[in-house]
Parts: sequence; C-alpha cells; structure tokens
Amino acid sequence: MREIHVARLGVVPYAEGLELQRRLVEQRRSGEIPDQLLLLEHPPVITLGVRTRNGRSHVLASDAALEAQGVGVFETGRGGDVTYHGPGQLVGYPILDLRPDRCDVHRYVRDLEEVLIRTAAAFGVEASRAAGLTGVWVGNEKLAAIGVRIARWVTSHGFAFNVTTNLGHFGLIVPCGITDRGVTSLARLLGRAVPMTDVESAVVSAFRAVFSAKTSS
Repeated sequence: MREIHVARLGVVPYAEGLELQRRLVEQRRSGEIPDQLLLLEHPPVITLGVRTRNGRSHVLASDAALEAQGVGVFETGRGGDVTYHGPGQLVGYPILDLRPDRCDVHRYVRDLEEVLIRTAAAFGVEASRAAGLTGVWVGNEKLAAIGVRIARWVTSHGFAFNVTTNLGHFGLIVPCGITDRGVTSLARLLGRAVPMTDVESAVVSAFRAVFSAKTSS
C-alpha cells in the first residue's frame, strides 16, 4: 500500500511553496522520503502555466492594479494557463512517485479530479468533470482547478479548491483561459463558511481512497 505523508502548512508565500516542492521532489526521486501531500493556502497571487509563456493576455489587470491590490504574479512550471490563488483556497501539492503502477498522466489528472469530487460530496455538493476540460465543476462554474507537473514520474504542483475564496479576484484574470464559464466556491454553494480544517480532512480521506494509500502526518 502506498504511504503518503500529509503536511498541513497553513499560509505559505508562493515562492516558498515552489522551493519546498523543488526540494521534496529531489528527495522523493532519490528515495529519501515517502510520497507527500502538502495542504496549504497562498497569499493573493496569479500564477502563469506553460500555456502563457508567449503572452499574458489572460491577465486582465495592469501591473499597477495588481500591485495596488497586493496580488503577486509568478511564472511556474506546471501545465495549464493562468489561475489565481489566495486565502480561503485550499491548495494541494502532491509529491508522488507514480512508479511502478500509476505511470499514466491522464489517469493521474482524473484521479485528482476524483479526489476533489469526493471532497465536495462530503459537504453535500455534487461536483463533476466537464468534457474536454480539466478541473471540477458545479454546473458551468469551476470549483477546483488542476495544474500538474510530472518529471521522471514524480509529480508536483496539483490542485486549488475554492473554499471561502474571494471570488472577485478571479475578475483579474481569465481563469484557466476559459471565457464562457464562471468560478464558484464551497461557501457560495452552501451559503455558509466551511472550516478549512474540515476540507483538509475530507481531501485526505478522499486521497486515501482514490490512491489506495495510508496517510501519516
């Protein structure tokens, strides 16, 4: 059975999160540590995936406007387009060695979607996939985004699940480059705030089931 060490890290600046992932990926690749699942929040930040290398047309706000609102911008090595992270959003960074039995990128992304669908279901929300799109949706609104990096079958980056996120900040971008769909959060769907610790626990439980793993912290 796969063993996954879970670290609940609270609020972590985005640059520190990138460096932590880089270090853990090397340690996982060398076998120094077991699989990891980092659960955290970031201060307000817009991140650019590999699809945005040739331009920032999906960032709608000017640099001055972003600075005035305290929103940073980072280029990152994950797949996908542009997304937003901020307080009230649960970010998950799985550092997993997919060898020997899960070496399938498509399956890995679908597994992450399944984790998030089960997480939403734990709070009575019926979320689903959308044909041709990545992430987890409720109707035409995205509840959780996914953008991963896999190098020599060790994963990094991961998912962002909107819990009590300030949805107004998504107006600064075209989320994931998708123009005809919206964004939602667990709090908006339920009409009440949900403790982040409860959502973290639901994610961990879903991870155990989907990845046939035991977890430690």
